[in-house]
Amino acid sequence: MPFLSPSTRAATRELLTLAWPVVLARIGIMTMGLTDAIVVGNYSSTELAYSSLALAPTSIMVTTAVGLLLGVQVMTARRIGEGRRDEAGAVLRRGLVYSLQLGIAAMIALIVVGPWALTQLNLADGLGEGARPALIVFALGMPAYLISVAAQFFLEALGKPKPGMIAMWVANGVNLALNLLLVPDILGIGLFGAEASAWATFFARGSLAVFLVIYIVRLPEARALGVFNKPPKDPPAEREQIKIGAGSGASYFIEVGAFALMTFIAGQLGTEETAAWAIVLNISAIVFMVPMGLSSATAVLVGRAYGAEDARGVLRNGLVGIGTIAVLTLIVALVVWPTAPLLIAAYNRDPILAAIAVPALVLASLFFVADGIQVVASQANRAAGDVWWPTIMHFFSYGAVMMPLGWVLAHRIGVDGLVWAVIIASLVSASLLTGRFVRIARRLQAGPGQSAEA
Repeated sequence: MPFLSPSTRAATRELLTLAWPVVLARIGIMTMGLTDAIVVGNYSSTELAYSSLALAPTSIMVTTAVGLLLGVQVMTARRIGEGRRDEAGAVLRRGLVYSLQLGIAAMIALIVVGPWALTQLNLADGLGEGARPALIVFALGMPAYLISVAAQFFLEALGKPKPGMIAMWVANGVNLALNLLLVPDILGIGLFGAEASAWATFFARGSLAVFLVIYIVRLPEARALGVFNKPPKDPPAEREQIKIGAGSGASYFIEVGAFALMTFIAGQLGTEETAAWAIVLNISAIVFMVPMGLSSATAVLVGRAYGAEDARGVLRNGLVGIGTIAVLTLIVALVVWPTAPLLIAAYNRDPILAAIAVPALVLASLFFVADGIQVVASQANRAAGDVWWPTIMHFFSYGAVMMPLGWVLAHRIGVDGLVWAVIIASLVSASLLTGRFVRIARRLQAGPGQSAEA
């Protein structure tokens, strides 16, 4: 497949056209949390601690649940590729029911278990109790947020990512306005700080869900897509949709859990080391939104080709996604490397902290490319029908390699040791997942008798 062939150039254009609104939408997710932290932090450092502690267990639930809903995107793209557009609505309706079930389950779990868990972590006096009200409000917003995720995945699979992007940034505007109004209790209603910020996020996420659902219902082709039709019983399709999400959700949970453990390891090193790692991780997470967006766009294009039984298109679209993210993340790394001191200073100007964080961030730029490749390759695999091997490879890379290596290296060379563990794990994951995708795509070219799960 020549790199500059017309089909490759066409696939690259289609990928970038689909990807840039998705990337901006994913950045919008990070911006909402960043807005909460800035507004609450300027109001009170204690309230910021409450907000951060309340958000931590919620983030694990959200990340895992988003992965569980990936089946909506992949199955919708496959139906479009198969020429069965009238069945796309059935995928959405199943996804909305599933998202509501997941949201209610997550809400109950957070409300029942979350406050108790916060009091069992040996936190400083009052922190667990202070975080409890915000945690409960975050939990109440789970159903609406997951409905918005399912709706956004559906629109992206249809090739309509811009409405989701616009809605996300409008929701950010709502969140900012409510934060500025509620956090300092300008209205005098007795609601302030972390709990008030959580309510701002609650209403912002609710408005996002309402907008996206209304937009889908009002689509001119909504009826042709089967949005208003009750989905017929289709156990194989239902199982496939849930299986794709289960594999992705398990991968997300493994990664979130692994990085949470890395933060705990940083906490064993000291206060400055913990703060430095937190800043490096936050900047890396913002950068990660670029490959996250590209991975969704790649999954849509690979899913369409897979549904159309276009094996060459599966390989081409997947490799275009992997190649594109390699170039983009390399550019980002080359920007972050020389500007690391400025980026760290934006968070904190303590020279002791900077002496730890700046070298660590420079080093972290080395894993941007590998981290981007591994997430795009994993979603390309799942879109091509390979669900569980990416999860197994994530478990090996981040569970069996990164966590023990991080503990050993951190206690020998500090925060840089944590970063080296991430670099090595990301390289392992990117190599395994890219190799797996090429193998799966070539097997599809060999004939339909081959199983993607083999």
